[in-house]
Amino acid sequence: MSWISGPLLAFDLETTGTDVETDRIVTAAVVRLDAAGAVAAERTWLLDPGVAIPEQASAIHGISTEHAREHGVPAASAVEEIAQVVTEGLRSGTPLVVMNARYDLSLLDRECRRHEVESISDRLGSALSPVIDPLVIDKHIDKYRKGKRALHALCAHYGVSLDDAHNARADAVAAARVVRRMGEKHRPVGRMPLAELHELQVRAAAEQSVSLQAYLRRTADPTAVVEPAWPLIPRRRAPAGGPE
Repeated sequence: MSWISGPLLAFDLETTGTDVETDRIVTAAVVRLDAAGAVAAERTWLLDPGVAIPEQASAIHGISTEHAREHGVPAASAVEEIAQVVTEGLRSGTPLVVMNARYDLSLLDRECRRHEVESISDRLGSALSPVIDPLVIDKHIDKYRKGKRALHALCAHYGVSLDDAHNARADAVAAARVVRRMGEKHRPVGRMPLAELHELQVRAAAEQSVSLQAYLRRTADPTAVVEPAWPLIPRRRAPAGGPE
């Protein structure tokens, strides 16, 4: 049976910023969609990240520092729950759909380490797999299409509704529905076994990073570095003798 005919588990975060090493989770959602694309189960979290939420981040997802402090749960307990739910989904063999997985999964990994919570990789005893990333797949199958590739743009291109952008639950559901449409439209991807699809994305993400890095070095920053690893960015190593 093709993966597009089965259930999907979708994961999304809204955060304090864009740096996986220093930023924090504000909201999270893990949503299970059945074979028909309907929501079968869901978990959502609002965290008190323990730091101020920058105004520019609040303007995107609508969560202020004050709201998170008053209504959010402690970050450590939420991160434990999120990691456990995602791990259980991966152990079941259900593909995990994450838009821009390199960011969300890496940030969750750093939050686990920050709060001394066992990471998903450690819980699994293996690499995070199978993961399906609409961003990586879309760039691979439609390399030369003009325009943006943010989630709202992919939803418009593939005919998927997104009524509440930057709400973690809404974004997770939309990402899963988009990637199913991709698989239906591009049958070689839709028929591909999950292990092969995962490895295809590892290679595609690396190729895309090399291309973007070369472009940035030509046009904007001669020293630009674009991380090639997917779906998890390796942790930065501290200088020898320095703190981790």
